Amino acid sequence: MAYVVTENCINCKHTNCAAVCPVDAFREGPNFLTIDPFECIDCDACVSECPVEAIYPDDEVPMKWEHYIELNEQLAEEWSDRIINEAKEPLPEAEKWADKFPKLNELIKSWS
Repeated sequence: MAYVVTENCINCKHTNCAAVCPVDAFREGPNFLTIDPFECIDCDACVSECPVEAIYPDDEVPMKWEHYIELNEQLAEEWSDRIINEAKEPLPEAEKWADKFPKLNELIKSWS
């Protein structure tokens, strides 16, 4: 089982979770974080660190967000050189976006 970052993270990108990960499983995108399922050791440290409750074990992801399981794996591969293991400031409008849904259409997949 790996952990999965879901929709709540989009346009917020708090990084407290990445800072506590003991194995550098987090990857950073322009406005979203993802967890590499092949690096994740299921330690659960990240879950309580996420202020927007975006992280779930893959077998507990809410049904409406199950597509994020595959999306995390895909983006972790695409962003494999973008390991994040330290806390950074969240995105400037994180507070504004914290309770806005749906926001999958806001996900930026490319750094270009």
